[in-house]
Amino acid sequence: MDVLLNRIFYPGSFNELFNIWYQNPSAQVYAGGTVLLWKQSKTIIELPPVIICLDNMQELQNITRTEHYLEIGSMVKLNKIIRLGKIVPEVLCACLENIGGVQLRNVATIGGNICCTTRLLDIPAPLVALDAQYELRSAQNSRWVSASRFHSEEDRSATDKKEILTRIRLPLHQWDYSMYKKFFSEDMYNQKTVTFLANAQKNNLSEIKIVCKGDTIVRNRNAEGILIGSHLPLHRKTAADFVENWKEFLSHNEEMDEFSKYEIINCIEINVFNLSE
Repeated sequence: MDVLLNRIFYPGSFNELFNIWYQNPSAQVYAGGTVLLWKQSKTIIELPPVIICLDNMQELQNITRTEHYLEIGSMVKLNKIIRLGKIVPEVLCACLENIGGVQLRNVATIGGNICCTTRLLDIPAPLVALDAQYELRSAQNSRWVSASRFHSEEDRSATDKKEILTRIRLPLHQWDYSMYKKFFSEDMYNQKTVTFLANAQKNNLSEIKIVCKGDTIVRNRNAEGILIGSHLPLHRKTAADFVENWKEFLSHNEEMDEFSKYEIINCIEINVFNLSE
């Protein structure tokens, strides 16, 4: 009996890509390959029977800047984004720098990190906080969806449909206060992160966003609304009440362990009190 060989396709256009996908509906899309090779330690790696490799899709490797946005192709490597410098929001750059080592970041793509189906990786959380938009393309059309909706439980990811993530659009928005924290733990495949952003206008807090990552994206919009419009520096009681609101919010999260909740609350407390008297 002949051994079945893996088939790997290298489309150079979207028409070619979707034609291949239509003829091979079970094919797996391959970007940087770091997720596909995750946990494989054998000398000979195991690959899916049919792979659609995006290496020849030049359109997915573009980076463009407009007056209001930075647009990054889904096949752009993480280190290339870091090397863009100050145009990249600080929290996103900090996130990328904390992903693996240099060798991995030279291979891993931003789109692959976003579209991972086996677990929630690091990049989605800061992108949700930054109000990023994703362009999803099918054989028939393309559409834009917010990062928040894309990663919500209510929406299905692109990998559940015959769609390709093509571009990530980031608003060129300056933040007066920004912080990204990654908590390293024994569970290296499900580490927690906190993204903290704040802006002020005329000594009043005009915007605040805190997005946490565990098994899912966690955001307490009610607590954010409480602080909007508060005078800066914040009164210490106001800051303390904000932290208590977060404690109550996380107490209802059954997916997160107590130590992770403690780390997240401690991080939020430090940063909100940095905005206080």
